[in-house]
Amino acid sequence: MAKVKNLTHDHRIMSTSLQQSALVIDSHNDSIVAHIRRNLSMAGKDKPAGHAGTVRYLREHLESSDVQLNFSKMKQGGLDAAFFAVDVTRAWHNHLAYAMDAFGFFHQEVKANQDTILIARCAGDITEAKEAGKLAAVLVIENSEGIDRSLNTLHSLYEAGVRSIGITHNLNTWASTGNAEEHRNSGLTNFGVDLVKEMNELGMLVDVSHISERGFYDVLDITAHPIIASHSNCRALWEHSRNLRDDQIKAIAENGGVIGVTFVRNFVDDRNPTFEKLMDHIEHVIQLVGPDHAGIGSDFDGGGDLVSDATDYPSITDALQQRGHSDEVIRKVLGQNHLRIFQAVCG
Repeated sequence: MAKVKNLTHDHRIMSTSLQQSALVIDSHNDSIVAHIRRNLSMAGKDKPAGHAGTVRYLREHLESSDVQLNFSKMKQGGLDAAFFAVDVTRAWHNHLAYAMDAFGFFHQEVKANQDTILIARCAGDITEAKEAGKLAAVLVIENSEGIDRSLNTLHSLYEAGVRSIGITHNLNTWASTGNAEEHRNSGLTNFGVDLVKEMNELGMLVDVSHISERGFYDVLDITAHPIIASHSNCRALWEHSRNLRDDQIKAIAENGGVIGVTFVRNFVDDRNPTFEKLMDHIEHVIQLVGPDHAGIGSDFDGGGDLVSDATDYPSITDALQQRGHSDEVIRKVLGQNHLRIFQAVCG
C-alpha cells in the first residue's frame, strides 16, 4: 500500500487541488473480468446488470468481493478515465467469445450508470466527460488472439468501441512473439504486420506491453502513429522481460508514444518492492526522455497491488510533488500524455 509521509497541511491542500483539477488517466486495468468472476456490479452494488456468460463459464468464481477499481473508487481517487482491458489469454479457443461477453457485460454496466460513466471512442469524449463530472472508459483487448486472426473482426470490434489492442500477452500469438519467448529472437509475423497497419488505418492504439524485444522494434518500423506501452516498467532499475530497456524507452519517445508505469511488484523490484521504488521507475522515464512520455498504467485487479486501489491515486501526485516536479510535469504524467496520444491516434 502506498504511504506518503511528512506532508504538511499546506502541501496536502496543494496536492489535493492539483489532483482534482488535473485530467487523470490510467492506461491499464483488468477490472471487467475481476467483477464478472465475483458477480459484482462495477458501480459497487452486489449484483451486476447483466447475465452469466463465457467469462463466468471459463473462469472460476471468486468469493472475495475485494476489487481495486470500480466506478466509485475511480471517483474517490480522482481518476477521470481508465483503459479497461479484457485479457483473453486464458480463454482457450474461445478468445473472441470471451472478449465479446466481457464487453457486453461492461456495456450493460455503463448503460445502467450512464449518469456516471461513458465509453470514450475519441479524445473529445474524455475531456467532455471530465467537464461534465463523469468518468470515461477506453475499451481494450489484451492479446490479439481476441480478433481470431481476422481483420474483419478487428473492424467489428472497432465499431463496438475497442480503441486499443495489446499485440501479445506473455506467450506467442498469431501476430508476434511474446516477451516470455523472446529467446527465439523473433518478432511480428506477416499477420502481425497487417494487423499493425490496419490498426493504424482504423485509429487504434497499438500496445507493446508483453511483446518480445524484436517484435517491439518491428512495430516501430511499421507504425505510422504513436504507440503505447500501457503497463511496463524500466529494465535499468529491475531486470524483467516485461520491462523496457533504455533504448526501447528512447525509441518510444522518438515515436511520440507513452509508457504507462505499472504497480506490479515484480516489475518494480522482485526482492523488495516499495512505493518509492515504483516512483523511481516514473522518475527514470522522466529523466531519460523527458516528461512527455511518462504515464501511469496501474494493472489494478491484474496484479498491480503495490498501490492499494484507485482511491489511493493521490499518493502518486503527492510523491511527484515531493520530488520537486512542477504542476505542468505532474499533469502530463497523470493524464495529459495519455490524452495526447489517444487524440493523435483515435481522434
